[in-house]
Amino acid sequence: MPEPVIRPARSDEYDEVARVWMNSWVSTGLEDASDSLLARLRARVAMGVEKGSSLYVADDNGKLAAMLTIHLPDSYLDQLFVAPEYQGNGLGRQLLAFTRHHMPDEIWLRCVRENEKAWRWYEREGFVFEKEELEPKIGFMMKYYRWKKSD
Repeated sequence: MPEPVIRPARSDEYDEVARVWMNSWVSTGLEDASDSLLARLRARVAMGVEKGSSLYVADDNGKLAAMLTIHLPDSYLDQLFVAPEYQGNGLGRQLLAFTRHHMPDEIWLRCVRENEKAWRWYEREGFVFEKEELEPKIGFMMKYYRWKKSD
């Protein structure tokens, strides 16, 4: 079976992108699925693109398997979420390799402190913890990480 293809998201896919994001986020156990959560994420998808972020999807023969938002000017990996049914199959690593291709020297990101599975994965992938800070907009303590290319 071929791997999903990473490609730019189309604006007509924003609802499905938000659904992938929500289902992945809900799989952490930190929040329950709801129409209001889906609406918030849908608004954040559009807002990120409007503010200059690049939105990509992992397309598995017409089904969205993951979403990725990066902001190239800031070397910022904003969102990387893999649909629960695709987790554990290397798709996250594929998206991270794609990100490193576009930001080859340095990447920074934030991760919710309670999402231990995610931040431990980033640490295994070579990201270094820098600080924790409360994000008042979402009410979660965020862990900041940075990856720099080795010389």
